[in-house]
Amino acid sequence: MSSPQTLVADLPVIPNHAIQNQPRDAQPPLDEYYNSLFTTLGPQHWWPGKSPFEIIVGALLVQNTSWKNVEIAISNLRDARLLTPAAIRRVNLRRLQRLIRSSGYFRQKARKLKAFCAFLQAEYGGSLKRMFATPTIALREKLLGIWGIGPETADSILLYAGGHEVFVVDAYTKRLLQRHGWIDDKAKYDDMRWIFERRFPGNVELFNEFHALIVNVGKTWCRPQQPKCDECPLGRYLEEGR
Repeated sequence: MSSPQTLVADLPVIPNHAIQNQPRDAQPPLDEYYNSLFTTLGPQHWWPGKSPFEIIVGALLVQNTSWKNVEIAISNLRDARLLTPAAIRRVNLRRLQRLIRSSGYFRQKARKLKAFCAFLQAEYGGSLKRMFATPTIALREKLLGIWGIGPETADSILLYAGGHEVFVVDAYTKRLLQRHGWIDDKAKYDDMRWIFERRFPGNVELFNEFHALIVNVGKTWCRPQQPKCDECPLGRYLEEGR
């Protein structure tokens, strides 16, 4: 993953000539969305983690909880010297559950950690480097075959820990696109992912930053109830009819 300094250098505002030739009435103006958010909020330095494996652990623990709760769990694992795939494989399941209890659903999440580390050992001899050398499409299918890993978690692992060219879609992304009239409530995950990937093909750093900015928008302004559209940097697009 790029350092925060590199991200700032690599992600200036997007010039108009850099976007693909898509009709304005057919696709959301993602370049404008990104520029507005980055100008207002700046770089998000996301996903936090001291190693690719720590990022993977965070991706497995963050579902249905706040990042603050995940940080406590990761700190517990670090203090117990358990932030390696081999250590997670060896540790007693009940002890693992106790250490990650703050993240919620700790029994299921402990099982997810164990399942991922067993997969890593069986498929790649425990090597994340070998795993991430696998082509994106093939590795994504393998990750989705692990118990408890869905599309959002798989793509978070691919993008944030492995630098693969995928965009992460979450509830914040769907809410933003739906509120702005670009999708309906039946939109499928991969269709939403493709909206971003075809506009900025292969731009790993931008995928990273854009997703983090959308998360910030969802937490700050684009809330499920009583959204603060008049304060949001993207509010003017609603006023313009999108």
